[in-house]
Amino acid sequence: MSKESILAEKSFLFAKAIILFHTVFIKRYTVLYDISIQLLKSGTSVGANVEEAIGAYSRKEFGSKLSIANKEIRETIYWLKLIKETVPEIDQNLEKLLVNADEIKRILSSTLITLKQNNK
Repeated sequence: MSKESILAEKSFLFAKAIILFHTVFIKRYTVLYDISIQLLKSGTSVGANVEEAIGAYSRKEFGSKLSIANKEIRETIYWLKLIKETVPEIDQNLEKLLVNADEIKRILSSTLITLKQNNK
């Protein structure tokens, strides 16, 4: 299985987990609606950008879309950490999301580094 297909699968499953987390979280913490929406947008955007990268017409477009996915996963990690710090009673699903997000971030970073090295 290629690195791209592993990344596509992981980012899809991550987006699904973000949606499920959001639906439960927003019911319990309506006051944090805006933060939850930000998390939903950035967390689901990662996979969409990975898919766009896989369908890219050029290496430059591929790198650009993966770079956007990398920025989105970093933003997602920010929102997850913020929720963790401000809602200490949050369940363990958040911790699993953080672990998965970090794994996706490492794969994206590694792929982008390799892409830059190959373009030199």
